Amino acid sequence: MRSYRFLWAVIYGLVLVSFTVYACLDTFVIQRVYEIPEQPVTRFTESVTSASESAAGTETDVESETAAVTGETSGAPETEPYVTDDSYDDGNIKITLTEYRYGDTTVYVADVLLSDPSYLKTALARSVYGRNVTEKTSVTASQNGAILAVNGDYYGARQKGYVIRNGILYRNTPVSGAEDLVIYRDGTFGVISESEVTAEELLEAGASDVLSFGPALIRDGVIAVSEDDEVGRAMASNPRTAVGVIDDLHYVFVVSDGRTDESAGLDLYELADFMSLLGVTTAYNLDGGGSSTMVFNGSVVNNPTTNGKKITERSVSDIVYIGYR
Repeated sequence: MRSYRFLWAVIYGLVLVSFTVYACLDTFVIQRVYEIPEQPVTRFTESVTSASESAAGTETDVESETAAVTGETSGAPETEPYVTDDSYDDGNIKITLTEYRYGDTTVYVADVLLSDPSYLKTALARSVYGRNVTEKTSVTASQNGAILAVNGDYYGARQKGYVIRNGILYRNTPVSGAEDLVIYRDGTFGVISESEVTAEELLEAGASDVLSFGPALIRDGVIAVSEDDEVGRAMASNPRTAVGVIDDLHYVFVVSDGRTDESAGLDLYELADFMSLLGVTTAYNLDGGGSSTMVFNGSVVNNPTTNGKKITERSVSDIVYIGYR
């Protein structure tokens, strides 16, 4: 009798271990390519107004809307680009890189001025929507001709949370209370709660991209996090990635180093405070830690690290970038 009990205990243990191993592989390793859901019909008229514009009472240019949704850009560089190690200017896109020291942390800021909102884009790793489909930020940036890029929200590590990229709805499953960044077709930013609006409604309201990570760092020019806020179980000081808007078609991309003796990293409030000093009116926290990476003209600007012992890029699901395609 004891031998049978022992045998069943062994079998139960093997099944439990096998299930645990499979669950871990399915979550972090096994790649799954998903089908794109059927897209809701979005009607374009001469007076289409995005949700962010309603308060301001301004109208969106139809050509810019269409370009943002289809992935087409309005024109090419007006002049031969003027490029240095820390700047780019071609008449349509102007980027200036600056390295700051905030406390004991190194922070990299890309100040971006655009002539058209369609130059602000997102891209999926390997141009595929799926789970655990990843690539280094620098590789995805190169494949999409990005002049400037940062890592996105790492949507592929989660099964829920809205995913809209370049006007295409990939995932409409909400996370209760989640704060998303909405990039509208006119280039304006907004922050929404997934509990209060559907992904389909966001498309109808003019959303080009929806990033689901968070939280919002600044809203209407006011810091939106407290000194006690943090993402999940993350440590207080971390490498960070964030995007923000200062004015019409004027953006900042921010990445901080962290977890090293040279750069401790930032907590959310410090990141928000830093971006407030830049004059940002809306700022949003993207995936951080080992994912935090900034790429400019094909070179990695910062020092990405997961554990502080090795400087290397982590492969991620998606990027936010500036470019023509």
